Amino acid sequence: VQLQASGGGLVQAGGSLRLSCVASGSTFSIENIGWYRGTPGNLRDKVASIDKGGSIEYADPAKGRFTISRDSAKNTVYLQMNNLKPEDTAVYYCYADQGSGARWTIYWGQGTQVTVSS
Repeated sequence: VQLQASGGGLVQAGGSLRLSCVASGSTFSIENIGWYRGTPGNLRDKVASIDKGGSIEYADPAKGRFTISRDSAKNTVYLQMNNLKPEDTAVYYCYADQGSGARWTIYWGQGTQVTVSS
């Protein structure tokens, strides 16, 4: 599975951005796909995910402001981010996983920078 993320940029607090992640390769076997974010010196934190059945999960900081969606025909997942805050500044990584039981493989996109100015 290959993932290509895009859509980051610089936005003022209160603004919006939409991230896109295009998956290619063995996309039929993806179980979960979504977004993490990370800042230098810190571990990546999960932001949102959507599973094969369409169930969605959000981390607390994303609830009420971010919306994850999927266009299966385009093998693309989106993250609409509204009411952005300076603390949302991070590199956003698209991820996808596949597997079952104790055997899982996680794939990462290259990351896209989101910077929110106050």
